[in-house]
Amino acid sequence: MNAAEPSPIKTRSPQAPLIPDQRLAALNRRSDREGWRQVVGHGVLIVAAGWLWVDPRFSWVVRIPALLLLGWGLAFCFCAMHECGHRTAFASRSLNDAVAWWAGVLSFYNADFYRRYHQWHHRYTHQPGWDPELEGGTPSSRLAYGIELSGVPWWIGKLRSHWRGLVGAYDDCPYIAADAVAAVRASHWKQAAVYATALLLSLLGGNGLLFWLWLLPLAVGQPLLRFVLLAEHGGCSTSPDGLRNTRTTHTLAPLRWLMWNMPFHSEHHLFASIPFHALPAAHPWIAAELEHNDPGYLAVHRAFLADPAKLALPPA
Repeated sequence: MNAAEPSPIKTRSPQAPLIPDQRLAALNRRSDREGWRQVVGHGVLIVAAGWLWVDPRFSWVVRIPALLLLGWGLAFCFCAMHECGHRTAFASRSLNDAVAWWAGVLSFYNADFYRRYHQWHHRYTHQPGWDPELEGGTPSSRLAYGIELSGVPWWIGKLRSHWRGLVGAYDDCPYIAADAVAAVRASHWKQAAVYATALLLSLLGGNGLLFWLWLLPLAVGQPLLRFVLLAEHGGCSTSPDGLRNTRTTHTLAPLRWLMWNMPFHSEHHLFASIPFHALPAAHPWIAAELEHNDPGYLAVHRAFLADPAKLALPPA
């Protein structure tokens, strides 16, 4: 990390708030009902797609699309973990933490590590040397861009992250406080126990379900997740101005649903207290102020492909 701490991320001016306080208070209301509605819907997608994918009675015309849907459902459990990690998806803190943890298991993240890592990301959004999301660098060529979208760097990074979690090697992770290391390490061990149990059952059953129902679909689903996540801050300013360093991307309703409304990413960064279900209502209040309020992911990525250097960051 750099020696000099950067300026804190700007959210809204107290002299001229982007969203009036009374309206913001209404938007900030958390709802167990909305959280459960989203979780149940996401769960039904995974279960239904998984059934269609592994049941040999269905033709490949059905099973291949089902594999894609299962992969996207599993990969985008990251969005469920992210929202619950902010503890805003439900009114209940315990529900937020439980759903976040299991969503992390399904998407191959550790929720207890990620919550602390992500708090640092919000604190130093898109600031080189400080935002942990930039630790692995950003693609600056078409080849690097393609490799990033493949998910291969993500798999490598996740294996390293889980290993570090198991041994508690967080010396270079300022977002993991010393008094949190034991709890985060214990969370990684519990997660490893879940994977080990699933592997054992898969081997004993001789059906390879861990591979067919989790590893393969998750690998298939990663490229779409990488595609949308790269747009959240890619090509944006590295200044502390929250209106410039994050992108809101308008997209199709099914993808917006699968992402737990995270295409409204500028809104989320500016007002992290607003639950996922209220982000669309927050958008009109700030839309005119946003530097990046883009018409779709394809348009964003066409710009990246036209000039991959847009994704590059200045030296930290």
